[in-house]
Amino acid sequence: MPRKRYVAAIVLALCWLLAAFQNKMIFAQGAESPALTGSNGAQQLEQAAESLYTYVLEGNVPKARQQADEVSRIFISSSFEGLTSVEGINALSAVILELKSTMASAQISPEKWEASAAKLRLAANSLNHPQQPMWQQYYKVIREDLSALGKSAAAGDLSGWKTAVAQLKSRYDTIRPAVIISSKPETVQAFDSWLSYAEGIPASSQPVSRSRLLEIVSYGNDATARLFGKTGEEPALSRPLATPELGVWGVLGGAFIALALVYTAFRKYRGDSEDWKTV
Repeated sequence: MPRKRYVAAIVLALCWLLAAFQNKMIFAQGAESPALTGSNGAQQLEQAAESLYTYVLEGNVPKARQQADEVSRIFISSSFEGLTSVEGINALSAVILELKSTMASAQISPEKWEASAAKLRLAANSLNHPQQPMWQQYYKVIREDLSALGKSAAAGDLSGWKTAVAQLKSRYDTIRPAVIISSKPETVQAFDSWLSYAEGIPASSQPVSRSRLLEIVSYGNDATARLFGKTGEEPALSRPLATPELGVWGVLGGAFIALALVYTAFRKYRGDSEDWKTV
């Protein structure tokens, strides 16, 4: 009888060791290779972002948070190399971080949740449909904001200018990550520079003439057309749009920040997913 118990104990021990070994091999295989790659990951990310956006609009907080975790899982386990640029990867990761931060807040803000979910939805769509992304549907409303800006410029109304720029910036902030994902970096930089310059006009220490305001609006029309692919020509800027107060050190500081962001995105682009486990 003791001999039978001894044999049974050995058999159970061997079974346990075999099961542990199999689990270890499965885990190792899952850790070594991403579960999702290329277009498959982009497609699943867009589907998850769509579901999250729907839950946010419905006010379903538990489901929205659960779907946010799914978005993070897909992002971490996917490789989007070849689908977008380094800047695009950086923009996508920033959107996810913003979403997680918004949802982690103790006080729920439906407006902030919806804004973050909308950004993610557009960004994921831009990654999965780079040729016909949804963000291009914003062309009409951006043009309307530029029209309002032109009217303020013609009237020399800096208060109306400030309001129009703020409205334009709000719309652009919603689509900017998606724009970066499917656009050339120089095109985005041209529009960013123009918008930053236009935003600083009301606070300028020097009075700005109406002719100069109209000229700035003209630059904005060119930059917008280029951003949305409505023209094949580069925007013709007769004057630099960098704010004069920045000076050399301001430009160098901005360049350093840009390089730091690009380096961070490059590490993610090369598959260094360890840095994003907290997403």
